[in-house]
Amino acid sequence: MFSIIQAAGWPIWPLILMSIVALALIIERFYHLRRSRVAPPKLLDEVVAVTRSSLPAADVVNKLGSSSVLGSVLAAGLRSVIADPRTTEAAVRQSLESAGREAVHTIERYLNALGTIAAAAPLLGLFGTVIGMIEIFGSQAPGGPAGGNPQQLAHGISVALYNTAFGLIIAVPSLMSYRYFRRRVEEFELGMELAAERLVPHLMRFTMRAPQSN
Repeated sequence: MFSIIQAAGWPIWPLILMSIVALALIIERFYHLRRSRVAPPKLLDEVVAVTRSSLPAADVVNKLGSSSVLGSVLAAGLRSVIADPRTTEAAVRQSLESAGREAVHTIERYLNALGTIAAAAPLLGLFGTVIGMIEIFGSQAPGGPAGGNPQQLAHGISVALYNTAFGLIIAVPSLMSYRYFRRRVEEFELGMELAAERLVPHLMRFTMRAPQSN
């Protein structure tokens, strides 16, 4: 491996650094975009069941908010009704939308960086190719009995080929991972929107009861 790095020359080092960052981002996103951490399938049903007859205590809502990304969105709706039993449907929707935007921002974290790596890696590989070509042309300059430097020629070819290959090796899995994670984010975003729409009429039942308790 070290011999390949030596043959590829100094342009390989930015690509190596980029590959390490890409691998770290892919592992991080795989961990944080698990369904259990973002949107547990039965979470909304559990919230509706718990709040069927009354609103939960503050500690229960806080626990819900810290349980998952979807939980933080649902907890925002519960807090808006608990804080003001006379709140309007528009206000409840606004609180859910604000929490939803924050949730989407959370699950989209680092995706732009991964997409940038997928786009930039081939360009850095091409840069290494250009450097290799420059060395190839330099090796053919007059100055030796054979009219060139075979060792420099071989090194230039190695720089050109290794950097091109390594740039593609980084770009392909990075782009595939980016597309996969983007699709998962879209699915989670749609699921949270549907969950919020289902929760709003359920919460409004408690705002209609508020005048009767006075």
